[in-house]
Amino acid sequence: MYHFFPWLRSIARVIVFMTFCTLLGLYLEHLTITLLFGAFALLGWHYWRLYRLHYWLWHSKKISPPRTGGIWSHIYKGIYGTNVKNRNKRKALGEIIRRFRQGSEALPDAAIVVDESSEIIWCNRLARIELGLSWPKDLGQKVYDCINDEQFINFYHANRFDQPLEIVSPINASKVLEFRLVPYEDDYLMILIRDVTRLTQIEKMRKDFVANVSHELKTPLTVINGYLEMLPENGDMPAPMMKKAISEMRSQSVRMQSLIEELLVLSRIEASTERTFEKLVNVPQLLWQIQVEAEALNRDKKHKIFFDISPILYVYGIESELRSAFSNLIFNAINYTPNGGVIEIKWALENNQVKFSVKDNGYGIAPVHIERLTERFYRVDKARSRTTGGSGLGLSIVKHVLSHHNSVLNIQSRVGKGSTFSCRFSPELTYIVEKPADSQ
Repeated sequence: MYHFFPWLRSIARVIVFMTFCTLLGLYLEHLTITLLFGAFALLGWHYWRLYRLHYWLWHSKKISPPRTGGIWSHIYKGIYGTNVKNRNKRKALGEIIRRFRQGSEALPDAAIVVDESSEIIWCNRLARIELGLSWPKDLGQKVYDCINDEQFINFYHANRFDQPLEIVSPINASKVLEFRLVPYEDDYLMILIRDVTRLTQIEKMRKDFVANVSHELKTPLTVINGYLEMLPENGDMPAPMMKKAISEMRSQSVRMQSLIEELLVLSRIEASTERTFEKLVNVPQLLWQIQVEAEALNRDKKHKIFFDISPILYVYGIESELRSAFSNLIFNAINYTPNGGVIEIKWALENNQVKFSVKDNGYGIAPVHIERLTERFYRVDKARSRTTGGSGLGLSIVKHVLSHHNSVLNIQSRVGKGSTFSCRFSPELTYIVEKPADSQ
């Protein structure tokens, strides 16, 4: 019954006020005019309170209501109490949404939610990385317009969600993605995307490994066995021939060991199950460490090496793989550039993307070879490659590392003018630090 008391008091005040107006009108002998003035005064007072209420609700920046009395005080308190409850509910709902988003970002798969009109209403970070989506730019876009693949479009419109679909990634031709559509509520769909490249590559890796090892190890083993067959049983061999045999066998055994190690590195990268986009890599620190190694390797070559490293640019990725890719490109430039050359290494932001590049003024590469440079064991000049210790696996390692990080190796070269090897990382993988680490 408590909620009736303010209204009863308000009615009582109106009755008292109108009684006073009546008595005043009788006293002045103008009852009608006095009552009209009283009614207009009462109406004006209430309209003034309505104006203050309207101003508070739509224009005032204050959360607490203005001070007043009577029934209007209870109306203000009621609205204020409702606003506080709604604000608390919004905070609780916002906290739930925040936790949901954090949980969705931790999913091991890319995820997209579409409504009954096939429009994207949400996607997690991994979906933006794996499919090249842009958020919130793609909010409200048709999902089959953003994933423009004929197989996916047919699969989506077929409404047969019991079996997944495997297609090549729309932004990375070396990746195979599995799409699974999960209906929920009435007409909503969640699309889960998983990278299944490793599963499809296992058999190919096994065949390539056997073929490559048997081919590349055949030459050093033939050389070693040839010298061993030349050795007499009593070990009596002229000193010059013995010295040459030992030197050649040592050289071939070192080459064979290096070859096996690089094959194992390549196989480990191809078979890696480590999540690429979780850990932040301090690339400037990594490049400063490689710089020390490059200067040691360059002692005999006497190249002029310039490092232009932005200290604030980090990327999400696998540090060991990025070290292998960057060092391969830098060491290749040192090994294959004539003595006294100029080599420029750059790590900088360019057109909203982080770019790594290695430029030299070496021999250059003919256009006919460029497309095949990342093939295993491919060499432009086999004699020169073996002389410098090249196995033909370095750029293949670089290619696979960059593929793991949704990037590609770009090669620009002119014979006699030099070469530039570069790659870019998407903004989704880029992190700009406020306080960079100290350079070395």
